[in-house]
Amino acid sequence: MEQATARLNAIAAVTAWQPDGQRTKFKETPIRQLFGINVFSDDVMRSRLPEHIFKAIRNTIKKGAPLDPAVADVVATVMKEWAIEKGATHYTHWFQPMTGLTAEKHDSFLAPTEAGAAIAEFSGKELVRGEPDASSFHSGGIRSTFEARGYTAWDPTSPAFILENPNGTTLCIPTAFCSWTGEALDKKTPLLRSMEALSKQALRVLKLFGADASKVYPTAGPEQEYFLIDKNFYYARPDLINAGRTLFGAKPPKGQELEDHYFGAISERVLACMLETEMELYKLGVPVKTRHNEVAPAQYEIAPIFENANVATDHNMLVMETMKRVAGRYGLQLLLHEKPFAGVNGSGKHVNWSLSDDEGNNLLKPGDTPHDNAQFLVFLAAVLRAVAKHGDLLRAAIAYAGNDHRLGANEAPPAILSVFVGEQLQDIIDQIEKGGTRSTKVGGTMTVGVSILPTLPRDAGDRNRTSPFAFTGNKFEFRAVGSSQSIAGPNLVLNTIVAESLDEIATALEKAVSSGKDLNAEIQALLPKWIAESKHVIFNGDNYSEAWHAEAERRGLPNRKSTVDSLPDLIAPKSIALFGKYGVFSERELHARFEILLENYNKTINIESQLTVQIARRTILPAALRYQSEVAQSISNLKAAGVNPPSTEVDLLNDLTATIQDLQSRIAALAKVCDEHVSGGTLAHAKYSRDVVIPAMNAVRNAGDKLETLVADDLWPLPTYQEMLFIK
Repeated sequence: MEQATARLNAIAAVTAWQPDGQRTKFKETPIRQLFGINVFSDDVMRSRLPEHIFKAIRNTIKKGAPLDPAVADVVATVMKEWAIEKGATHYTHWFQPMTGLTAEKHDSFLAPTEAGAAIAEFSGKELVRGEPDASSFHSGGIRSTFEARGYTAWDPTSPAFILENPNGTTLCIPTAFCSWTGEALDKKTPLLRSMEALSKQALRVLKLFGADASKVYPTAGPEQEYFLIDKNFYYARPDLINAGRTLFGAKPPKGQELEDHYFGAISERVLACMLETEMELYKLGVPVKTRHNEVAPAQYEIAPIFENANVATDHNMLVMETMKRVAGRYGLQLLLHEKPFAGVNGSGKHVNWSLSDDEGNNLLKPGDTPHDNAQFLVFLAAVLRAVAKHGDLLRAAIAYAGNDHRLGANEAPPAILSVFVGEQLQDIIDQIEKGGTRSTKVGGTMTVGVSILPTLPRDAGDRNRTSPFAFTGNKFEFRAVGSSQSIAGPNLVLNTIVAESLDEIATALEKAVSSGKDLNAEIQALLPKWIAESKHVIFNGDNYSEAWHAEAERRGLPNRKSTVDSLPDLIAPKSIALFGKYGVFSERELHARFEILLENYNKTINIESQLTVQIARRTILPAALRYQSEVAQSISNLKAAGVNPPSTEVDLLNDLTATIQDLQSRIAALAKVCDEHVSGGTLAHAKYSRDVVIPAMNAVRNAGDKLETLVADDLWPLPTYQEMLFIK
């Protein structure tokens, strides 16, 4: 009864919730006064650093010039003074290990003096390098327990920031993380390597067109989806606490069928939480732009403006951390799992990716007449060729246990990587393949049949939200990325495969130009070949349909349905050659990531399976047995009174008894397979987890969910979907 009471108390607490006092409001502190106030930004450096030091650090940030230690010392001193003015007592090298989260070790600015006092110190050496323990993080065999030395290295291209706490503040310095042997142990280092490789190859192409750019960088804008539920429900669900998703939960009478949540009015409590989250993010210089209700009940989205992909990655980690922290102030719990609730939409992170040069030009912007825009068509062809050749790697970049639940499910793209280009570009591509372009389809205008509304301009093509990788005007939207993952992995794969494609294109064009051929004529001659190599990956139809799966198989597109199917592509010979050629991963680093990701998959399934057994045995089964006893006692009482029990009551008891027996046998079967020793390494273990453990978990869940529909409401111990999704 205590479990059921806890659930009912949770409902009462939710309905009685009140905000805990006044907070800063935008009407009192406008956005323009808040944005970037906790960031060691260009403006801060320009106002505080000597001019020659500022120019030197900007040259490092913008051009990649080596950092002079003397410059680092001056920057460190000024950064320390700025942080102390902001209330900072400590600093930390803020980095992103292979856990997929962030990590930090705080050190005080204070140093004792011989006179028994203390002074604040922070040198260029401390700014540039830290030394956390490298053996306690995932390393995939690069570091052993007795090999502990690792280094964090300041990334000056991502600005330092102040993290506020009610009792003080901390200076956070974005850094890379590597081992004593120089191998990357983090997400940032290979991302930065891939950005350098991409810039080098893109500049070769731009040089052919006479551009003056000195750097090209990928931009990213991740649309972050998430769920918010009341903390009282969260704490009554051990599966949400430990696995991030519900391992049990019967389908509620109402889910998202009415489509009434998407873009609906945001509830007052959730909107207040969103506003404070935005306020905190503005302070950190995160340019969040959009907020709205998503499709599933209790699901929402926050999206920023485009930024340099490295900064966008850091900022997305801050978005996730800030949302979680602020949600707690409103009695809410942030859920970032890709599928916290079965049967309704899961959460993705649609990463909008494009290319810009240091003069502010978007290299994937078609212009008014894209059929005449040779430079755009070359970069478009490069991206298409990259996805066509390395769709398997893009799939591997989003492969992990949480995303397996989402891909191909409710309104999520399938695991097959294809590209949507839209009607206008498809028309141009068709013309190119036939030997030349003559015209460009334009959108024109459309009327909506209401006299008071203006005539609306219409885009030349529709949007396709079923596509995993869609061109959306001046960028590509990678829609298959999972909501909880760092965007560093998907970005670095995109950067590297496009760098390879640009390399091959630049080599062909440079050879032609050096032999005296006309650039535009050569592009016109080669574009049909490049398009022909890529057209099998272009699909503008319904990616959800079964017909597309059959069509994709005929086209030879890989369909890696699970993480276990996908991850081996990371260490295929062509992947090792690709990442090695462009200096993004050594073979050892690549194998390390393969092992880390497989190990993470195995541990995730192990945690979920043990939780399933625990919740079924200790929570669901006792409640079902109590109700079985009540029904049996009711039948016995009727018989003792000389009344023949109604058949419906007897049927209920029989159904309860059979389902309880079914649950018990399935629990025993799951416990047995969980205890099996699997030989053959991490991949063999992962296959066993996928093929044996997960089906056994699902069998236990099916029996548990059936009992939820049978057991009396006042005895059921776990908050239900109906309660968690709709009581706010």
